[in-house]
Amino acid sequence: MSIEIRKVTANIGAQVSGVDISQPLDAETAASLREALGVHKALVFDDVNLNDEGQQAFARHFGDLTTAHPTVSSVDGVPNVLPVDSERGRAANHWHTDVTFVLNPPQASTLRSITIPPYGGETLIASSAAAYRDLPEPLRRLADGLWAEHTNDYDYAVPDEEIDEELAAQRAQFTSIKYRTAHPVVRVHPLTGERGLFIGGFAQRLVGLSVGESRRILDLLQSYVTRPENVLRWRWSENQLVLFDNRITQHYAIDNYDHQPRRLHRVTVAGDIPVGIEGKESYSIAGDASHYTSVAA
Repeated sequence: MSIEIRKVTANIGAQVSGVDISQPLDAETAASLREALGVHKALVFDDVNLNDEGQQAFARHFGDLTTAHPTVSSVDGVPNVLPVDSERGRAANHWHTDVTFVLNPPQASTLRSITIPPYGGETLIASSAAAYRDLPEPLRRLADGLWAEHTNDYDYAVPDEEIDEELAAQRAQFTSIKYRTAHPVVRVHPLTGERGLFIGGFAQRLVGLSVGESRRILDLLQSYVTRPENVLRWRWSENQLVLFDNRITQHYAIDNYDHQPRRLHRVTVAGDIPVGIEGKESYSIAGDASHYTSVAA
């Protein structure tokens, strides 16, 4: 196969053609895709002709799979596939990196389009490596020494009158196991050596600082992640798959489609334990995720 990689933006994203990911990949092709993912952070494949089994088979080229989620149920009968479905709520409309509240979050995520609304429903994916490069030197030195506590049990800041029984039940399931993990604010990518801001919505507090102090600093750093120049805004079509490096990106599902049906299926690849610039690994404070994921070597 002759793989073609076409950049979508300067800092993140590329479209891939010339490879049929519904078929088993040879070692050379798989290595080329891994290299492209390291460079571009997010890869888009069109006309993928995949079902749940095929999506899992493709994702396994990058490592062992996690189950669908530590607390949220999978597609019926398919324990490794998470339905990202508007009918199950729209909790992904905030900037986050997948499942950072566990010790070893997924290294990569795949999203496959199932049902696409006629307008809206884009996914934003941001490069936290570009964000780190954008930091002025004084802010970079500050970020290098910070650690943040990530948790799935946090204040969503939604008025009580907007929380109905269905939403309350979804949140109860999401927090049925409470997780809290400390990660370096600046993570070193294990393959490329790049540094990226490892924060996002689950990062709720900086170690050693108050919640108020933490929020101001985290918001400042987050503003570099979400600069338009660092963001890929992907408008979905049918039968597409997006693969993104969960170690050095954040993403956001835009709720701009007027409650129309929208469904993607997500399969994630088990990750390693994050490491900061001094070589120190993340550490768990609460919650055991061994039922959810192995630890990648």
